Amino acid sequence: MNRREFSIATAGMLGAAALGIPGLALAQQRRPEEGKEYRTLEKKAPVEAPAGKIEVVEFFWYSCPHCNAFEPQLQAWVKKLPPDVSFRRVPVAFRDDFVPQQRLYYTLEAMGKVDELHSKVFAAIHQNREPTNREDAILAFAEKNGLDKAKFQELYNSFNVSTKARRGRQLQDQYQVDGVPAMGVAGAYYTDGTLAGNMPRVLQVVDFLVAEARRAK
Repeated sequence: MNRREFSIATAGMLGAAALGIPGLALAQQRRPEEGKEYRTLEKKAPVEAPAGKIEVVEFFWYSCPHCNAFEPQLQAWVKKLPPDVSFRRVPVAFRDDFVPQQRLYYTLEAMGKVDELHSKVFAAIHQNREPTNREDAILAFAEKNGLDKAKFQELYNSFNVSTKARRGRQLQDQYQVDGVPAMGVAGAYYTDGTLAGNMPRVLQVVDFLVAEARRAK
C-alpha cells in the first residue's frame, strides 16, 4: 500500500511485526544487514544536530498504537545515549488529517512542554480515548493540562509551527518513511519495525548505525 494511503490497518500490520517477541531481540545480536534490516539513503537528508553530533530521528504519529507501545522503550534508550548523539522526534503526516497532531507536537515543543506532556498525549488518545485530531479537541487537551489556551492557540496557528510541520513532512519524504514508528540516523540511514523485525531490534540497528556514522566522521 502506498504510504500516502496509510491507515490504522497499515499501522496494525506494521505493529504486528514491530512489537515482536521480547526474547527475539536477544537472539539477534548480530551485525545488521544493509538492505534487509536497514537501508542507506541514496541522497542524504538534512540534519539539525550541531556540528560534531550524530542525529537520530524518531518518526511517529500520536494516534499510532505501536508508537504508543514503543514510547517507554524509546525513552529508556534515549536516557542512555552517548554525548555525541542528538535525538529528536518528527511527527509524520501521511495524510492531511495527520497535520493537527503534527501541529500539536510542534506547539508543545515551542512551549517547552514536550518532556512534560508528550506521554500524556499518548495516554489521552490510547487510554482515555480522548480525541486529539482537531484543533478544538487539541485546545481542550492543552487547557485541561494547565496550558494557557490563548497562547497555545496562537502558537498552534503560527508561521513557525506551520513551517516546522512542512519541514517534518519533507523529512519523512526524504527518509522515505514507510510506516511508524521508524528511525533515521545521521541523514543517511533508515530502519523500522518491518525491516528489522521488531522494535527492540530497531534500537540495536540504530546503535550499530550510530557507530557507523561515528566511524565515518
